[in-house]
Amino acid sequence: MTADTGGETTGETPQGDVVQAQDVTVGTGAEAKPGSIVSVLYVGRLSDGTVFDSSEAHNNEPLRFQLGAQGIIPGFQIGINGMKEGGERLIAIPPAFGYGDNPVRQDPNDPASAVVIPGKSTLIFNIKLVKVEEAPPATTTSEATE
Repeated sequence: MTADTGGETTGETPQGDVVQAQDVTVGTGAEAKPGSIVSVLYVGRLSDGTVFDSSEAHNNEPLRFQLGAQGIIPGFQIGINGMKEGGERLIAIPPAFGYGDNPVRQDPNDPASAVVIPGKSTLIFNIKLVKVEEAPPATTTSEATE
């Protein structure tokens, strides 16, 4: 499979790199938008088909995070934005929206550990959006101290 999924463009860099997304199944539930708390099941592959991570490797527990928060690669978030709960989407993430030139190692603290994702890799994800929750309202300092 190549990075061209034939889907819609959902992100672009000044160099022309794009995150591409193709809905496999359109969901009918709540829509994921920046600030939403999302829970997803996923399989991540390199462009040669090698699986580098999946929900299955984590006891089939959905990955839960706030859309737009730090800690999740930008392309993953761009690809989920706009999905509806219950939907499944295939996304292709170029290096600029993934890990860039840097390889990802099995143990990030050990430079001699095995490379799981080579630098400059295009990442392919099959994502199922299990749940969308609204983010809790932010509390102000005065509310937090009352």
